[in-house]
Amino acid sequence: MQPPVAARRPTSREIHGHTRVDDYEWLRDKDSPEVLAHLEAENAFTQERTAHLADLRQTIFEEIKGRTRETDLSVPTRNRGHWYYGRTFAGKEYGATCRVPVTDPDDWTPPTPAEDCAPDEPALPGEQVLLDLDALAEGHDFFSLGGSAVSPDGTLLAYSTDTVGDERYTVRVKDLDSGELLEDEITGVIGGATWDRSGKNLYYTTVDDSWRADKIWRHRLGTAQADDELVHHETDGRFWVGVGRTRTDRFIVVAAGSKVTSEYRYLDADHPELGLQVFAERVEGVEYTLDHAVVAGEDRFLVLHNATGPDFEIGTAPVAPTPIADLAPLVPHDPAVRLEDVDAFAGHLVVHQRSNGLTQLRIIELGADGPGEDYLVEFDKPLYTVGSGGNPGFHQPTVRIGWTTMAVPSSVYDYDVRTRELTLLKQAPVLGGYDPADYQEHRLWATAEDGERIPISIVCRRDAREDETMGSAPVPTLLYGYGAYEASMDPYFSVARLSLLDRGAAFAIAHVRGGGEMGRRWYDDGKLMRKQNTFSDFVACARHLVDRGWTTPETLVAEGGSAGGLLMGAVANQAPEMFAGIVAGVPFVDALTTMLDATLPLTVTEYDEWGNPEADPEVYEYMASYAPYDNVAERPYPSILAETSLNDTRVLYVEPAKWVARIRATNPGADVLLRTEMSAGHGGVSGRYKAWHDRAFSLAWMLDRMGLAGR
Repeated sequence: MQPPVAARRPTSREIHGHTRVDDYEWLRDKDSPEVLAHLEAENAFTQERTAHLADLRQTIFEEIKGRTRETDLSVPTRNRGHWYYGRTFAGKEYGATCRVPVTDPDDWTPPTPAEDCAPDEPALPGEQVLLDLDALAEGHDFFSLGGSAVSPDGTLLAYSTDTVGDERYTVRVKDLDSGELLEDEITGVIGGATWDRSGKNLYYTTVDDSWRADKIWRHRLGTAQADDELVHHETDGRFWVGVGRTRTDRFIVVAAGSKVTSEYRYLDADHPELGLQVFAERVEGVEYTLDHAVVAGEDRFLVLHNATGPDFEIGTAPVAPTPIADLAPLVPHDPAVRLEDVDAFAGHLVVHQRSNGLTQLRIIELGADGPGEDYLVEFDKPLYTVGSGGNPGFHQPTVRIGWTTMAVPSSVYDYDVRTRELTLLKQAPVLGGYDPADYQEHRLWATAEDGERIPISIVCRRDAREDETMGSAPVPTLLYGYGAYEASMDPYFSVARLSLLDRGAAFAIAHVRGGGEMGRRWYDDGKLMRKQNTFSDFVACARHLVDRGWTTPETLVAEGGSAGGLLMGAVANQAPEMFAGIVAGVPFVDALTTMLDATLPLTVTEYDEWGNPEADPEVYEYMASYAPYDNVAERPYPSILAETSLNDTRVLYVEPAKWVARIRATNPGADVLLRTEMSAGHGGVSGRYKAWHDRAFSLAWMLDRMGLAGR
């Protein structure tokens, strides 16, 4: 079977003295039968070229399924008068959300649900099913729950769903006593909805024509969406907006932010007559967050900001509009510690931070006289990821913590601030006799072109590198990277990854610049006019693994998605000799075209990340020097698998479609495949079994490139 050939239909554009010719822009017409036929032909070609891996794909799917407890429950989380938890059932894609009443208001120990109970049996006495997600998904090829929120009095549930994949959700409201839906229906919502303290109003966010979240609305129950009140409209095209409620329930908070600047408004439920007030006017380059705390019996705003240093500090202010310069410092700026978030509770604060490339949780106790002891929650592993979540109760004395390593499955703890006891509530089960001791984890350090040291996290079986004659022998390796938006790719566990590791491969994460692993400077050194550092860092990590004998170019596969797909496209151009294969998921490979079109989703809000090549000739030249699509040339590319989704709003399918067409036209015979999910969005297919099949496809292709398909 021959690969599909996309017709060349040149279009040109003059910009900054350059003529930019694009042969494949016609593939952007999503509604064109010709375009859809081309994508289907690409899918058929990909299936044909990978038909020899069908048995391996099925085997990997069965391995993932066999290692997963299909009928399972999450650890219950207490919110007001109920314990909330999720259930999954063997054979079902999505599961259900449930709750049971709190029986002892002084007991914060979560109840232990019965395991392996039948779908029609309650896991706990008094169980109430809030949402049967499989029932909601019935009849749809795609389904996503955007969010769900119970009203403050516990009687109503607002939830949002997307059945297309374009992340435009519909909000509905369910009466939890009768089980009936109210007549309220809100369409075109991004994410979910937020209740006010009264439980009579919902706040939600919508987008403009370029898919920028620009408006906050208030919906009064029992009225039509057409009558909803516009609360805030953000007119600056670089800024997006969002809405939430503080843990204390007192304040509705509206956030407006660009990549480098923040501005918050708040509505005080105790003084609604004051309306929505700006806390601190936006100042270019100043970022901050806003929360409500009670310190020494006094209501205070808790503000995380970067006005005094790039790695942020925490300050406090009265409950009133306050310039950032007038904040009282609580946790001062420390260039060795990147402060990322802070959560307020009645008796303590929880600070999310990172140092030396690792995540940390700091507890600040609050006494009658104000802040007291300040300490870290300690773990005995050298390489791990820790965070807190599922902590909705302002007065709770415990902190729900999630912890994992690349070898230890995700673990849920409760930390009692009063006794400083850490209690393991659940470790994600891995069936089939899994033992973390069979695997080894390491932190390596590569040297970049400019001398910067780049961390690498790596895991493999303990016996993978043992060779009777050579000692530590090289092993096939998957090297993963992202490197954008200050997003940190911290060590994590994956059941699906075991299908690689147990066949003798290693998995590594290159913590390249553009991410946030080493503080704000790590991000600043991998964006805008320093974006090339992201790509050269990844290549340096690949070379380090080869030079240190961990792997070889013939068995090294690279993977990245979205902005990480841009990284994959760049390294395919800049260092193709280093890789046996490259997997590019929903890849941002036509970056220059996208950033030259301000009408496309996200372009204007991304100027602070990539620059504005339409307005600035220097930015245009720089982006043109690395943009993957623009730099396709006659060279020996490694095997490439590009994966995308037709309904992706964040990175349009046309980017990888054009990229693959140009590589093939420039390099006849290149081993390049395009796989398009025809009913999915940026996150890929929905449903866990579909997702397992999807991942099995990618893993089988990787193993084939590594020479391990027969293992």
